[in-house]
Amino acid sequence: MVRFFAVVLLAGIGTGLYGQNPANNPDSNPNAAQAAPDPGAAQVEPLPAAPKGKSTILGGEIRFVDSVKDELLLKAYGQKPIKILFDERTQVFRDGKRIPLLSLGKTDHASIQTLLDGTNIFALTIHILSRTPQGDFDGKVVSFDPGSTELTLSSTASNQPLKLTVPGDTPITREGQSAFAAQHPGTADLVHGTLVTLKFESDNKGRGIARQITVFAVPGADFVFIGNITTLDLHAGHLVLADPRDDKTYDITFSSGIATQNLRQGDHVMVKARFDGNSYVATAISAE
Repeated sequence: MVRFFAVVLLAGIGTGLYGQNPANNPDSNPNAAQAAPDPGAAQVEPLPAAPKGKSTILGGEIRFVDSVKDELLLKAYGQKPIKILFDERTQVFRDGKRIPLLSLGKTDHASIQTLLDGTNIFALTIHILSRTPQGDFDGKVVSFDPGSTELTLSSTASNQPLKLTVPGDTPITREGQSAFAAQHPGTADLVHGTLVTLKFESDNKGRGIARQITVFAVPGADFVFIGNITTLDLHAGHLVLADPRDDKTYDITFSSGIATQNLRQGDHVMVKARFDGNSYVATAISAE
């Protein structure tokens, strides 16, 4: 485990060190030179900032903790065990009360807020729970089996798919642009490529159960984005648009058939796009 130590040097100064002459006593002589800092003294190194990026909450069982390698193994619901890194920046709680990092150990129920640190998964906070945990998951539908009601999801936060059961009474809603949100949602939206966020919990057998599903985009759905171009690559046919209406950014691809020769980074534009299950594909781009 990476740890940060500070060495505190205590020095007792006797009254006889400087004698009784005020000129020899720096406390009574404002012109006395200040003592040079000891170059050999250890310095307290500040903790680096936590990785940036969108966080994902994973729930499951902590199977193993290695305090030497600063890693733990989480058996997340519906997934294979996942290796998660931690260090002194990681905050650990038990039923909402902060506990020392060294108290981290195996537990049946844990909820971990994670961030991607390069290709590694880093634990920002770890909540050890005495009750069945709940969690949130953002990802893309891989498949849904209406017969078994098993939903399989993928996420950039993990290379392992998440498998959940969707009970018949699980609320499914659409969120986003009015034309999209106005259409009736349901399990028919859970096709390959659909973007969702969901709330889940585990049953007494450790299986993940979806309790609420929100759908943001379905393959074939049309969207209209209005905002400023923050990134533009004409050669690759890619732009990023910041839409102030929902304070989100969207990655949009476009083909050579779209008129883009006059586009510049920073332009305020309207983009009509269709979601194809992988990305938003522009069908028209016009200045606003």
